[in-house]
Amino acid sequence: MQLEQFIRTHGEELLRLSYTYVKNKEAAEDVVQDVLLKAFEQRGQYRGEASYRTYLYRMTINRSYDYLRSWSYKNTVLTNKIQQIFQGGKSTEQQVLTISENRALGKAVLDLPVKYREAIILYYYKELKIAEIAELLSCSDNTVKTRLRRGREKLKSTLEGGAWDDEFSSKESY
Repeated sequence: MQLEQFIRTHGEELLRLSYTYVKNKEAAEDVVQDVLLKAFEQRGQYRGEASYRTYLYRMTINRSYDYLRSWSYKNTVLTNKIQQIFQGGKSTEQQVLTISENRALGKAVLDLPVKYREAIILYYYKELKIAEIAELLSCSDNTVKTRLRRGREKLKSTLEGGAWDDEFSSKESY
């Protein structure tokens, strides 16, 4: 597989994932560029212990954390909106929501602490299973379930109930 095809295959999905951590389009692009180049150069060293998608997600999350710990991040103002990055990757449930509700939800998700935000995003936006998220985050299934529950509770209190209760409790069957 050539680099160009490798980027087309994995780039957009990893960009969305990285953006949920760094909250800045340019920084997310830098993170994904680093991850894709490194993954492409080292593709022969992939051990196959997890799916390749999970492997790329883990690399992206780790690189995003590196960015968040960096000096440049600490001096950057986070201003981009989540809706711009999630265009086109919406689930059927999310398409029913109005534009203003999407903005409110996106802002509320981005305002969550990282451990809840990543669980919510990986579960609802990336549609990963609990076990996949646990493997990706190097924690137990129960920890992921707890983070999802607490993240949903924080979102509910932020968004003040109503239709949002149904939206986030409808996918609770683990």
